Amino acid sequence: MPRERGFTLVELLILIAIIGILAAIATAGYRHARISGAEASAVAGLAAINQAQFSFSQTCGNQLYSPTLAGLGVAHPATGAAFLSPDMTMDPLQKSGYLYVMSGTEVLEAPQTCNGLTPVSSYKVTADPLAPGVSGVRYFATNTDRVIFADTVTFSEDMPERGAPGHGTEMK
Repeated sequence: MPRERGFTLVELLILIAIIGILAAIATAGYRHARISGAEASAVAGLAAINQAQFSFSQTCGNQLYSPTLAGLGVAHPATGAAFLSPDMTMDPLQKSGYLYVMSGTEVLEAPQTCNGLTPVSSYKVTADPLAPGVSGVRYFATNTDRVIFADTVTFSEDMPERGAPGHGTEMK
């Protein structure tokens, strides 16, 4: 009796199992890529905030800093350009799976900045994942010293406005 063409049930089950294993591997790789992308975006966002604060202090703040992220989005009167991209100028800011929060120590006796804000003498910014383990596994922070730090726990309660925090490592 001649054999019929096609696959046996066992061959089809083996094929389905192989496809399932490959799909599981691809899903894990995709998740890792999403987390890595979100973390890279958080570090880049903190670097952009540091650059904007430095520019603000040199050209608009009389060596002092903007009190808010929204303040960095206000245009400089002489140039008409903001210090920070419009997508980064909300307080607090949710972007690419991270929550950015900025705070600082107000200088009430200082003159207002060129765009009418009450400046701060120093600042700190934290970037925490919105869904830890899903949108990111690391927490990031920076301050007036413009150094970015990373750790597996949040900096929101103990990030100083100047100097290194008590935990975490410096991003190089």
